[in-house]
Amino acid sequence: MSRLQRNPEIVWRVEKRRQQAVIERLGAGEEIDNEGTVILLISGMMHQLNLLGGMIWSLCDGTRGVDQIVAELLKEFDVDTKTLKIDVDEFVADLLERGWLSYD
Repeated sequence: MSRLQRNPEIVWRVEKRRQQAVIERLGAGEEIDNEGTVILLISGMMHQLNLLGGMIWSLCDGTRGVDQIVAELLKEFDVDTKTLKIDVDEFVADLLERGWLSYD
């Protein structure tokens, strides 16, 4: 099984208050758009990941492949597996292309 690993040169942090606020708004049925909950610092530039992207990023710790990440996220989101897998695959493909993630 190939496991996903974050680029160790990228500095990042979870914005816990913002993340909690987004989760509460989701629970209330509000739209959250692409509000950032994880901050990445790459070559002096700041990038934000939305809630799902931030959760995927956090799970890419070198211990899980895409299927395990999808399984973890299914515990958090009320969505069908196929839709979530497509979203995770697209996100991971984008970050692999950017060099922010790699497979071990």
